[in-house]
Amino acid sequence: MQNIDVMLEPVRGLLQQIGAFMPRLLIAVGVLIVGWLVAKAFRFSVVKALRAINFHVLTERAGIDGFLQQGGTEKDTTELIGWLAYALAILASLIIAFNSLDLTQVTTLLSSVLLFVPRLLVAMLVVVFGSYFARFSGNAVQSYCRAAGISDAELLGRVMQYGIMAFVVLLAVDHLNIGGGLIQQTFLILLAGIVFALALSFGLGGRDRAAALIERWFPRDRSNRNP
Repeated sequence: MQNIDVMLEPVRGLLQQIGAFMPRLLIAVGVLIVGWLVAKAFRFSVVKALRAINFHVLTERAGIDGFLQQGGTEKDTTELIGWLAYALAILASLIIAFNSLDLTQVTTLLSSVLLFVPRLLVAMLVVVFGSYFARFSGNAVQSYCRAAGISDAELLGRVMQYGIMAFVVLLAVDHLNIGGGLIQQTFLILLAGIVFALALSFGLGGRDRAAALIERWFPRDRSNRNP
């Protein structure tokens, strides 16, 4: 009889551990179900709120929606932000659920991901508003050049737009803090190389071409010259 009790002791210990773990597991499952429902409601509310303030019109005029559609997706920027809000709520519920199960390593990992999602959302907003400003500035420069009679107005407008967009993307990547500044440094090195190459080409072999472009853009008034 004593031998049977010794053999059943590990089984009793296992059953006790299962009995102590089951309530926490049920609580975690309940938290996940409630978190899933809250996440769906949160996504719906965010999308409705953004469409109510015509945020989708801003992203369409900025060209972000067109860029996404060219990439093969049917969702616009508003729906992507809604999915980010959904992921934020799901991650929060997962952290609560795993914390109730005393899985600290998983909770720490999910907390790091949870802190990254708001930065990603802010970076998307920076790109959206920056794209709109870049397109507006490019159109303004193009209109001014055409009104002033400067040739290559479309080229100058695009240069302005792409230059602002490069700066906006650099700000977004810097906010995400990816690569410890390596991406920003690489971008600055490439930009400096391009500017140096253009300056060198104009200074050495493109003086005549630069003079021709300046003459096209800013033609001198020959009517005041003496015959």
